[in-house]
Amino acid sequence: MTVQTLRMPRTGFGRGHVQAVAGCYFVASFAALGLPPYLTQILPELGDHGARWAGVLYIVPTVFGALGAPLWGRLADRFGRKRLLLRAQLGLTVSFLLAGWADSLATFTVALVLQGILGGTFAASNGYLGAALQGPALSKALTLMQGSARAALVVAPIVVGSLSGWLSPHRQYALLAVLPLTAALLLAALPEPEPVEQRRTKPETADDTPAVVSLRALYALEFAFVFSTVISFPYLIALVDDRIPGTSPALSGVLFALPHLVYLVAALAVHAAFRNRPRAGIALGFACIALGLAGHGVAGSLTTLIAVRLLLGVGLTLGLV
Repeated sequence: MTVQTLRMPRTGFGRGHVQAVAGCYFVASFAALGLPPYLTQILPELGDHGARWAGVLYIVPTVFGALGAPLWGRLADRFGRKRLLLRAQLGLTVSFLLAGWADSLATFTVALVLQGILGGTFAASNGYLGAALQGPALSKALTLMQGSARAALVVAPIVVGSLSGWLSPHRQYALLAVLPLTAALLLAALPEPEPVEQRRTKPETADDTPAVVSLRALYALEFAFVFSTVISFPYLIALVDDRIPGTSPALSGVLFALPHLVYLVAALAVHAAFRNRPRAGIALGFACIALGLAGHGVAGSLTTLIAVRLLLGVGLTLGLV
C-alpha cells in the first residue's frame, strides 16, 4: 500500500476567480504586449534613427524576467502567490511610467530591464492559478490565460496604432501605466490560494509507475516553437511599411493581431480536438508555422500578408494548446 498526498483546490475558488485573474492579466499586459511592435517607431525618438536596437530591446523584458523568475518563485512559496502577483502588477506600473517619460535610449532600456525584473505578470498569474487548481480545471484555466494574452495582442496594437496620431507610442507607455495599477487594485480583493493536502491510501500496482518523459526534449521543442513564433514580432510593422508603403498604423496593428485573433477564435475547439493527440497537434503546428514564416518572405500584397498571418495563427494555436 502507498500513501499519496494530493493537492486539492482551495475551497471557494471558482470560475469567477479564474476569469478575474485572466481579465487583470489582459488589462496589465496591454502596454507590455501592444507597444513593443512599435519599437521601430519609438527608437528614432530616442536617438536610434535606424531602430537597430529594436530586436534586442524587444527581448530585454523577457530575458530579465527569466533571470528574476527563480527568486520570485521562491518568494511566492514563502510569502504567498497573491502578494507576488500584486508585486508584478505594481512593478509594471513603475516600469511603464519610467519608459513613457524616458528621454534617452539608456533610460528607456533601464525601464525595459525593470519591466522584466519587476513584472512577470503571466508567470505570477499562472503560479496563482496553479496553487489553487489541478488537472482539467488547471488546463482550462491556462488555456484561458493564453487567450487573455492573445486578446491583448489583438486589441492593444490596434488601439496603440489608432492613438498614435494623437500620442506617440513612446508616450503611451506612461498613459497605459494606469492599467496594471488598476489590475493590482482589483486583484487585492481575491483570496490567497491555499491548497489543502488530503491523504489517500490505495494499492500499489504496476500501473502506478509514472511515465518517463524527456523534459529536455520538451524544453527544446518549446524553445523552437516560441522562437519561431516571435522572431517576426519586432520588425513586422517595418516589414508592412516596406511591402505596402503608406499603410496606416492601425492597419499594421490589425495585421500584427491576426494570428492571435485565430487563437481566440479556435483555441477551445482545438483544445478539445487535440487534447488526447498532442503529438499530432505539435507536428501540424510546426508545419503551419514554417509555411507561414516562409510566406512572409514572399508576401507582397495586403491579401498575401493576410493569408500568411492567418496561417501563422493556425500554427500558433495548435502549438500553444
